[in-house]
Amino acid sequence: MPLLKNQDVELYYELHGSGPPLLLIAGLASDSQSWLPVLPALAERYTVILLDNRGAGRSTQACATSIELMAEDCLALLSHLGLQKVHLVGHSMGGMVALELSLRCPELVQSMVLLASTARNSHRNNLLFADWADCYEQGTDQAAWFRTILAWILTERFFDAKEMVDAVLTYLRTYPWPQSAAAFRGQVEAIARYDATDRLGQVTIPVCVMAGEQDILLPLQHSERLAREIPGAELQVVAGVAHSVHSEQPAALVAAVVRWLERVTKGGCV
Repeated sequence: MPLLKNQDVELYYELHGSGPPLLLIAGLASDSQSWLPVLPALAERYTVILLDNRGAGRSTQACATSIELMAEDCLALLSHLGLQKVHLVGHSMGGMVALELSLRCPELVQSMVLLASTARNSHRNNLLFADWADCYEQGTDQAAWFRTILAWILTERFFDAKEMVDAVLTYLRTYPWPQSAAAFRGQVEAIARYDATDRLGQVTIPVCVMAGEQDILLPLQHSERLAREIPGAELQVVAGVAHSVHSEQPAALVAAVVRWLERVTKGGCV
């Protein structure tokens, strides 16, 4: 079980496959295992690096956190692995982390995919996430808590298959590395504090913004703004999916990411 010590925090990470390095950064309440639906296909072409952000999974959960600190953790991991260039894919909060990393050390980032993400969370979402944190701390029924979150990140179609819903809820309720209520609160507050909107014009690397067509948590205008204000960025919309693109349409996402990375490698995107 690979662990990296970064100051007072232990960071869990995994390496899969071979090829150009590709770091996948998870979102709120997620960890490295959230990428399992896309991992096998990506690992056929790339050295896929999975990381549990501080406050999640098998990394230290009882610690201070911020988007900036999570970006520093990623930088520490890249240094530990001896990597000089890496592709980034960040989902939701993980997109904020990727964005911050690219602004701090653009020389380390070959390209970046911002997946269902934003440079600043909406006031509505900050209130929503704080309510989720309150419910978690107050001991709300676990199944009801997960169902509420799933309703915001998956399409209505997902809920038509009761057996699938039950299976996912069972998986989440029995997950061996659950996020604590305090760690969830820490990530919620980190998201609320972060705002990179005034720095989007400073991004100097190739960027592809990807969004789920039916995302109600971070509707399309968030991705459109990223694509409009990041120099040279392009926008790709994945049809028929909501916020959790890699869960609902893993094959479509893999195909889009691979096409993008191949274009970047060949120099055809900028």
